[in-house]
Amino acid sequence: MEDNPISNNTNNTSKKKKIALAVFVIVLAIGAVITLLYVRYMATHISTDDAFIDGSIHTVSAKVSGAVKAVYVKDNQLVKEGELLVELDSAIYEVKVKEAEAALNAEKSRFIEAGSRLEAATRALNEYQAKIAAASANVELAGANLTQAELDSKRAGNLFKKDAVSKEKYEKAETNYNVLVAAKKSAVEQLKQAQLAAVTQQSVIRQAEAMRASQSSSIRQKEALLEAATLNLSYTKVSSATAGNINKKSVEVGNIVQAGQPLMAIVELNDTWVIANYKETQLAKIHPGQRVEIKVDAYPGKIFKAKVDSIMSGTGAVFSLFPPENASGHYVKVVQRIPVKIILDNSTGQAAVLRVGMSVVPTVLVD
Repeated sequence: MEDNPISNNTNNTSKKKKIALAVFVIVLAIGAVITLLYVRYMATHISTDDAFIDGSIHTVSAKVSGAVKAVYVKDNQLVKEGELLVELDSAIYEVKVKEAEAALNAEKSRFIEAGSRLEAATRALNEYQAKIAAASANVELAGANLTQAELDSKRAGNLFKKDAVSKEKYEKAETNYNVLVAAKKSAVEQLKQAQLAAVTQQSVIRQAEAMRASQSSSIRQKEALLEAATLNLSYTKVSSATAGNINKKSVEVGNIVQAGQPLMAIVELNDTWVIANYKETQLAKIHPGQRVEIKVDAYPGKIFKAKVDSIMSGTGAVFSLFPPENASGHYVKVVQRIPVKIILDNSTGQAAVLRVGMSVVPTVLVD
């Protein structure tokens, strides 16, 4: 008995349908599992490709003007903190230091001279005060002698009227009285002159003290000028403020540079971090301290460890040169991005191979 071809075809078609259905179910199940795993992964791994390496970039500038005498570094060279980078011609600044030193020494000499004048004026005042004391004693003595002579003159006059003494003795008492009157006037005049001289000398002392104070101020001013000249001289040697790599060197021997002119930049490769611009819709679960895995385009397959440091207080648009004015014109809602600072784990020294500006893909591992 021969097989029925129609029946065989029907059976084959039925088997193919069953196989296709089984494959579809398997694919659907695998897709569902993959979708579930992807959803769970995305719920605990928040990433963005809008991120880059940032770091401390120190601009090295000239603090004084001058001709470049020597350049001791080249592009991409690693330098230490305090290492000499550039040296300017210091001849003019050395001259200014010498001028400031000479001016300071001159003011110090004037200060010493003013001090000597003050000492001399003080000694002279002491002498006048001694003369005042002596003149006062002479006035008192002359007054006492005059009082006694006045008594003697009156007594001699009374006795002369009674013919008890001779006229000669009476006249002698009168003369002695008149002499002592003149002597007292002279003593009083000498006292006044001594007092006036003392007052004048006090004015001289005040003038000398004022001159000495003025010289002291001038000395401080000249010391400040000398310090400034010395500081400017030290600025002719430009040293590195930190350790790092030289970049953007724009100075050569013989160039005339001005104060404040950038000469080069130093990048600290051991002090780098990541700025990741996450969408505002991704920030709900991100907070400081969370672990981060970073993929760097320059090092495929390598994972760098890091952690979230901080979240900026505003969106990038707010701090742009021209912030948006949403109250004017037609408004179109755009999902904003907020910068998140991520600190690299440099305990293994891996972060030193990164360069500022590199593109990275950070993934925050949320709870």
